[in-house]
Order: sequence, then C-alpha cells, then structure tokens
Amino acid sequence: MKRLIILMGLLFCFQLIRAQGIQYLNEPSEKNPFGQPHPNAPEQIKDFSELIGTCTCKSITRLDKDTWADSVDMTWTFKYIMDGMAVQDETLKSDGKHSGSIRQFIADSSKWYVHYYSSATPTTTLSTWEGNKNEDGNIVLYRDQKAPNGMEGWYRLTFSDMSDKGFHWVGEWTTKDETFAYPTWRIFCKRKSGN
Repeated sequence: MKRLIILMGLLFCFQLIRAQGIQYLNEPSEKNPFGQPHPNAPEQIKDFSELIGTCTCKSITRLDKDTWADSVDMTWTFKYIMDGMAVQDETLKSDGKHSGSIRQFIADSSKWYVHYYSSATPTTTLSTWEGNKNEDGNIVLYRDQKAPNGMEGWYRLTFSDMSDKGFHWVGEWTTKDETFAYPTWRIFCKRKSGN
C-alpha cells in the first residue's frame, strides 16, 4: 500500500511537470532561447521580431546642446514572455546603469504600452510609453514630457533600421506637432544572437 501511494504520487508529479511543459510552449527554452510568439497573440507581437535576441550596442547621451558623452558598451536582449503574449527587454551597461521594459500590445486601443524600469532610478511607478510600428517600419513610442522651459511636448523613442544585423534607437524630446526634435540619447546595436 505504501509503495502504491508513493507510485501514485510520482505519477501525479510527472503528469504535472509534463502538463506544464506542454502548456507553456512559447516560453524561452533550450530550443527557443528567446521564446516565440503565442499563436493567439495579436499579430502586432511580431513588430519586435527583428529585435528578439541579443545585440552588442554603443549608447551615447547628450551632455549639453553641443556635446555628447563618450559611448557606453552595453548588451540589449529582447525575448518573448508570458508564454509569447508580451515582449521583455533588458540592457546591461558597462557603466552599471542597467534597465529594461515590459512591452504589451493592447488590442482595444491598438497600441503598444511599454513600461520602463532602471537600476539607476528605482521608482514605485514605472514610466509608460505608447505607440506603434509606423508605415516606414519604425517602432515609435511617446510619453508626455515638458521641455525645461515648460513647453508641452513628447519624449519620443524610435527603433529604426531594424534587420537581422541589428538596429538603431533614439530618444528625443519633440514638440507636440513633431516639427522640432532634440535628440538626447542614441543607441547603435549589432546582432550577437537571435531567434
């Protein structure tokens, strides 16, 4: 009787482990180290497909209107999470200022919502950008932000030149009508590994 109970317990554990493995086929695994899109996810989950994987990058930030700081080496990794229903990214920078985002597409609003976090500026409330992939194939995201002089505007993030070789990224302040843009941060990435 004792052996039967142990055998039944082992069988139950085996079935539970097996069911979990089948249930989450889109999570990162040995076969797909960066996960894969869930078949029931919105089609836009593939907007980030060219970014999935790891890139080596150079990050540069503006010191003032005439000067950019020295570049900082970093790796930027994108992967599918939540069983392929969202995208997460993580940057590891040589200056120790690491960051990441969780990216979800909400079909009701037809927009991406990107929640950003950073080791340099921990916060109880995450910053959120929203936007889409445009007709040029760039992913463009916005967040309200006033200029230092109080003028209303956006902080705009743009992923461009996306391919299996890498991508470019720029963060810039823009006027609401986007006729003026002031870049404050640029990142240039080359593919290291990917899906």
